[in-house]
Amino acid sequence: MDTNRIKRFATEARNLLKAGVAAKMIALGFDRKGDVVEEHRPRLVQGGSVWNGQLQTESFYHQWTSLANRIRLKGINEVHEEAAYTWFNRLCAIRILQKNGLCAPVLAYVDAARTPIIVDEARQGHMPPMKEDVRLRLVELLDDDTRTTEQFAVLIMAWCHANPIINACFGGTADFTELLLPDNILAPGGFLDRLNLSEFITDDDYHSPELIGWLYQFYISERKDEVYDGFKKGKKAEADDIPAATQIFTPNWIVKYMVQNTLGRIYMDNNPYRSTISEKWRYLVEPSEKTAADDVLKYDELTELRIADLACGSGHILNECFDMLYDLYIAEGYSRREAITNIFSRNLTGVDIDRRAKQLATFALLLKACQRDSGFADARILPNVLSMPKPWDEAKDGDVRDFLHSFFCGEETEMHADEIAECFGLMKQADTLGSIMKFGLSPSTRLLVKQMMDYWTGQDLVPEAFANRIPDFQLILALTDKYHAIVMNPPYMGGSNMNATLSRYVKENYPQGKTDLCTVFVMCAYQHTVDKGKYAFIIPPSWLFLSTFEPLRKNIIDHQTINSLLHLSRGVFGADFGSSSCVITNSKANDAKGTYFRLVERTFQEFEQDHLRMLFEQTLENHDFKYYFKDYDKDVTELPYSDAGNRIYYPNVPQENFKKIPGCPIGYWLSEDAVFMFNLDNLSTIADFRSGMSTTDNNRFLRFWAEVNKNRIGYGFSSIEEAAGSDMKWFPYNKGGSFRRWFGNNELVVNWQNNGAEIKYFVVNNPKDPKTKSWSRRLFNIDYSFKQSLTWSDISSGKISVRHSDKGSMFDSASPSAFLKAKESKYLLALLNAKTSTLYLELLCPTLHFGGARVALIPYKAADEQMSANIDQLVDDNISISRQDWDAHETSWDFQENELVRLTKGGQGSHSLKDLMAAYKDEWTAKFMQLHANEEELNRQFIEIYGLEDELTPDVPLDEVTILQSGEISIEDD
Repeated sequence: MDTNRIKRFATEARNLLKAGVAAKMIALGFDRKGDVVEEHRPRLVQGGSVWNGQLQTESFYHQWTSLANRIRLKGINEVHEEAAYTWFNRLCAIRILQKNGLCAPVLAYVDAARTPIIVDEARQGHMPPMKEDVRLRLVELLDDDTRTTEQFAVLIMAWCHANPIINACFGGTADFTELLLPDNILAPGGFLDRLNLSEFITDDDYHSPELIGWLYQFYISERKDEVYDGFKKGKKAEADDIPAATQIFTPNWIVKYMVQNTLGRIYMDNNPYRSTISEKWRYLVEPSEKTAADDVLKYDELTELRIADLACGSGHILNECFDMLYDLYIAEGYSRREAITNIFSRNLTGVDIDRRAKQLATFALLLKACQRDSGFADARILPNVLSMPKPWDEAKDGDVRDFLHSFFCGEETEMHADEIAECFGLMKQADTLGSIMKFGLSPSTRLLVKQMMDYWTGQDLVPEAFANRIPDFQLILALTDKYHAIVMNPPYMGGSNMNATLSRYVKENYPQGKTDLCTVFVMCAYQHTVDKGKYAFIIPPSWLFLSTFEPLRKNIIDHQTINSLLHLSRGVFGADFGSSSCVITNSKANDAKGTYFRLVERTFQEFEQDHLRMLFEQTLENHDFKYYFKDYDKDVTELPYSDAGNRIYYPNVPQENFKKIPGCPIGYWLSEDAVFMFNLDNLSTIADFRSGMSTTDNNRFLRFWAEVNKNRIGYGFSSIEEAAGSDMKWFPYNKGGSFRRWFGNNELVVNWQNNGAEIKYFVVNNPKDPKTKSWSRRLFNIDYSFKQSLTWSDISSGKISVRHSDKGSMFDSASPSAFLKAKESKYLLALLNAKTSTLYLELLCPTLHFGGARVALIPYKAADEQMSANIDQLVDDNISISRQDWDAHETSWDFQENELVRLTKGGQGSHSLKDLMAAYKDEWTAKFMQLHANEEELNRQFIEIYGLEDELTPDVPLDEVTILQSGEISIEDD
């Protein structure tokens, strides 16, 4: 399936339809804001209505009035969206039915004039069923062949009402929708023209269950961009924004992984002898150890299994569940009709906040059923897919307790009425809260609801008031049930973008997951999963590591069992921030262990999602598979094994290990030896890790040292008091800088004249923060200024690079620093630049923010006296070489002379430029290679100290040696 073509079709279709609807609204008398002047309003007359001096039908008057009321209620932009999407989904659905042989080709053209078949047949007297007043209006329209578009609008609306599948899935359209069919719908290049062409969507696409999901995601993609642009401007997500902001289509292979390892694993645990069934489940992860009998979820019949997706979108996950359940039923001897009926009525439940997505999910599942048994084309049996019902309106609907008394035939107690009335009250926020609503029903109340639902849905005649509220009770039952398996791609939305209602609700009801809506749904999933049941999800990987998700991780580690996890690079959903898909059992197994797949190396590396699939498939086939991620680019056609590559498969990872690591991150790739080191003291016991100050206006207070009078720069001060007593204005300032180790990046000075009086005054009177009363909130840790330290950049695109800093410098918030005893400074500098620290920082600082508090958590293990002395000597050598390199450039304030000039003073050899360059090259090549050898030796020693020989090598790529960075050398292929 070429999703690029489908995306082009969907986005262009949306723009075409919205523009056409907007033009039709203008033609109907509305301006661009949705207002209308009095003379453009229709009025009823005997036998019809009059509008713009023309005689219209009476139904036109009612449709036009309904449109005006809708615009007043929802706004013209929402009505544009609603009408455009109504036509989009129905016409696409009809085309899909046609391509699957489930309806006549009513949209196809019969002639070059682009006359649809449905219009041509009506002109010959063959019309779909319709109301008499509509038929009379159509007959009048058919007398004029120039009114083809109006004829088509009436006919296709009637056809949709008459077709069981379209009517059951999409329901009735608003009465004004017919008025808003774009006038150019049948024009060359118009929407129907594009739909009828195979350029965008192929016949194979029309048979794919993924088509509907991709069409929907791409259709709303521009709307999603609009919502996110609003987020950037501080706008909160309103109820109408949430569907577009949170819908995203899951790649099929990840859906299969989640379904096969939840529903599939439950089935295989209960039916181990049916191994032939699982042979086509290529993404089923086999546990290294057989699941203990006491940890298996038992069931008796397939009809007992209940599977749900509580954020089902357009139904991709539900479709995959359907396929698996269908195969299982057929394998167990059920007929096709029995299998599908059971799946729809017993096994499968979907819920989504977006009514349009619910419609598409229902359509997709019904289409699957019809592909297997055309008898389901009558739509008498529908899948159990729910969306949010219309809220109870006291002004319109009266007292809810009066309704409940009638609905329950007087069988309810006061407690029952109280609990259900509270549910109806909460559902007033359903369009904002969706599936995370918690209905506090007692078992007796839930049983009563279920009994009355069974009663009313079994009746031939149900009072309209009761029928209208069946969706409320269906949702209450769905969200108070527990399922054997839950599989979701939940909505993503950070807490800062939630509106007040949503934010307050998640904080009160899901405190462990409140940071993001996706982790709220993770909590919701396990709360709706039976004991020993399984749930799976795909969400961003931040939950694995960040401190804000620590309570969620602790809950999972303490009370549940992580069965398997895919840690994925960027690219699953385009330009995302990476993903993680996880399968969890809702009970804690004894000696819980999981299987992990590390399909990521560098935080910001982006993969094509098909390539991630290939890596996963190859690793499942060969657990020893390794891939050299540094060789990757998106144009590759194969991903070969490499001995030098990264390990991907991590089986039998003890879950208890994560509790030994500060913050309980899911550090599955750390060995037992590496995890054991967290039992030791950390670096905070030998050094003070501090963040520096923020001037709040660097353009005003910072300069490169060469930009100011050198005589006003105060070098070499030992304390803040000593500097304050001088008459100097500028002082050396550490502010991170480029990736450089051991020494350097000494480029900036800060205005600290009169003990920083100007900075302090500026901060106190900062117009952006008039409430500021104390400068100390920004000028952190000033008392550490001018002391000898180790310093590095807070933000990095890769590894940490730590440098020695002589006494005499102040330091910035972007340049965390460590202050320690002189005896230990060299050892710590070597440790922080060694591979051992990189291993721990990958876990402790996953966002590549190397804040001092996080770096301080690295375990500290001392060396023996002889090894420590050797390390100190190597560090002295590294600092010396790096300092020489830094001072050899005119950007250093200690620069003395050009290197070639220095070499002429040696007194030996020729002073020709060629010979000088050769000497220069030889000397600095030797220093470069010495620094490289020293770094590898330090790595070797720290690997030995920490006992990590089985997982780290001392090798240092030449391009990571951080001298000669001004273009003096070129490194190719290491």
